[in-house]
Amino acid sequence: MTTTASDPRPQPPSPLRRPAYRRLMIGWFATNLGDSALYLVLAIWVRELTGSDAAGALVFLFLGLPALLAPWAGQLADRVHRRPLLIVTNLATAGVVLALLLVQGPQQVWLIYAVTFGYGLSAYLTSAAQSGMLRDLLPDDEIGSANGIFTSIDNGMRIVSPPLGAGLYVLAGPWAVVAVSVAGYLVMALMLLTVRIEESAPEPRAAGVGYWHEVSAGFRALLADPLLRLLTIAAAVGFGLTGILNATIFPLIEHGLQAGPAALGPAQAIQGVAALGGGLLSAMVLRRLGERRLFAWGMTLVAVGSFAAFALVQWPMPEEWMRWIGIALVQWPIGFGVPWVVVGLSTLRMRLVPSRLQGRTSAAMNVSINVPQMIMLAIGTGAMVLIDFRWLLLAAAIGIAGAAIAVWAWRSPNEDAADASAHDGRPTSG
Repeated sequence: MTTTASDPRPQPPSPLRRPAYRRLMIGWFATNLGDSALYLVLAIWVRELTGSDAAGALVFLFLGLPALLAPWAGQLADRVHRRPLLIVTNLATAGVVLALLLVQGPQQVWLIYAVTFGYGLSAYLTSAAQSGMLRDLLPDDEIGSANGIFTSIDNGMRIVSPPLGAGLYVLAGPWAVVAVSVAGYLVMALMLLTVRIEESAPEPRAAGVGYWHEVSAGFRALLADPLLRLLTIAAAVGFGLTGILNATIFPLIEHGLQAGPAALGPAQAIQGVAALGGGLLSAMVLRRLGERRLFAWGMTLVAVGSFAAFALVQWPMPEEWMRWIGIALVQWPIGFGVPWVVVGLSTLRMRLVPSRLQGRTSAAMNVSINVPQMIMLAIGTGAMVLIDFRWLLLAAAIGIAGAAIAVWAWRSPNEDAADASAHDGRPTSG
């Protein structure tokens, strides 16, 4: 007779045990590698072709403009089979990026802008469709881990890919970067071709329901549940105010580090490493705290980093090593906190929203985060002409802290029951 000793500590749920998820993760890694390398190179390329800083900066405008079309992308993702949609979108995006091979001089800069807009729009469409696929593939207790892994890949590629893309651009020209980007989309399409997922059936539009009512359903769903509404509004406010932090980044480097713009690279790398760590730990912390508290801690860390930015420029350090410690105290909390905010909100949204609303709510969440950030970036940039940037930093820090406090203060008698249901794998309706 033989006996087996069972481990009293059950392993935490993990989507990595699922072959379909592992293949999606490989594809996500490949597309992020190419995407993060390409967007920065496009700005450099336009700047080199035209000799204009403004023309180079317009690349980021065309990258952000597709956010305005995200609700329509979400509507499409909810009304068709998502796996074929993702395959076609990745192949089409590869074709769009290949159009950059036609650029020979400044006369074709418009084509770079058009490609930037096209592949930016594809990002919203793939995000919406992928959200629904993950909801169909994973049980509730694996969604947080899946979001944490994808967020970690996002942030890891933001550390590795921009210098990789810039290096390829210098050594081999823009065509090498285009090749890497196209290869990433083709890898994702190949992974999707090998994935088998039992998708929820597309639902036709209900009789008598107008098209605009359908498109806006994602926003209504985010606002229907009290906790999801609170986190969505807090994310819109908090991430919107980080637009001011982005607008003041060069004065922060100049006065806080007493260094030139080149120091932005190492400073951003600190934030990127912290974001990678925050993403990797987010699933474990989520299982212990639940979505609301994970979100609240993340927003609190962003507020801490924002107040540290104000302190660094208000009372500059005398020694260079002290100033680098100061910038680390700014970048590390922000980098660590942002993934917790994103994972907390995304996991709650995916858990509460029906499968065939995932695309529209994903798009609505992206709009709620990205559009306020773009608006506040523009406002902050203009306001620096009239207002000392230090007071803009302080105002942003106070606003972000207010968003965190609002989430901490929220109480519901059903929260503990909802958290318990999410973490033991039982479906929660919403």
